[in-house]
Amino acid sequence: MVDQKKLRLHIRDTNLGYRLRKPLLKSINLSISSDETFCILGQNGTGKTTFFKSLLGILPPLSGSITLNGKPLGSFSRKELAKLIAYVPQAHHTPFPYKVNDVILFGRTAHMNFFGSPGRKDLLVVDSILDMLEISHLADCIYTELSGGERQMVVIARALAQEAGLLILDEPASNLDYGNQARLLKKIRALAEAKTGILMTTHQPDQAFLLDAKVLMLSNGSVLHYDDASDALQPDILKKIYGVNVEVIEAGTPGKNPLKVCRPLIDS
Repeated sequence: MVDQKKLRLHIRDTNLGYRLRKPLLKSINLSISSDETFCILGQNGTGKTTFFKSLLGILPPLSGSITLNGKPLGSFSRKELAKLIAYVPQAHHTPFPYKVNDVILFGRTAHMNFFGSPGRKDLLVVDSILDMLEISHLADCIYTELSGGERQMVVIARALAQEAGLLILDEPASNLDYGNQARLLKKIRALAEAKTGILMTTHQPDQAFLLDAKVLMLSNGSVLHYDDASDALQPDILKKIYGVNVEVIEAGTPGKNPLKVCRPLIDS
């Protein structure tokens, strides 16, 4: 990945949503840097999609401001923003039988001229990402013939090809089997260690522990910010967010750093 100037998103006194008199998220004050990892937790319908659309410059704030390195987010062109913020949707479909290599190359369009074609550097970036995600064996496969989990890995690769400093992922592990979930989380940790900012939604609170992430909780129109996952993932807070009793326990090999795990109490 190319070295990126440190990015900082500032959200100040902001209401987000579609109708001025009925915002979905209210009075948000938050800073997000490209050297941080955030897990976003919350029930369906609490505004996660609205939040992402706002950070991607698709949905302007109803009030307040969103700036990127001091510049209003709405003043960036789509191409400028694509070089800084990359997005991985929860699901992606294309009716065209492109090869995997070509799908990932689409992520390089932000770095090309309008009539430009991929150059040697673009091809090298794609090869590097295929290696990093351990999906080089899929390079010449037809995207539409892949499994759901394989497609998800390719879409993540396409986003990484943008070489952006901030990566936004919408439930990136939702279509992956257990092994690929673990491999993906390992890659996300590696990206974070390389100073790529990570902002991801998940319905698995444990992933905040695994990624040593900060936590944003969306509930009742508010965004609650916790700098430490251990502070956020407390039984009383999780019950407030999800409406179920949850036990937080320590697991792991004796003598090694314990890992905290969230366990729903389905018999209580």
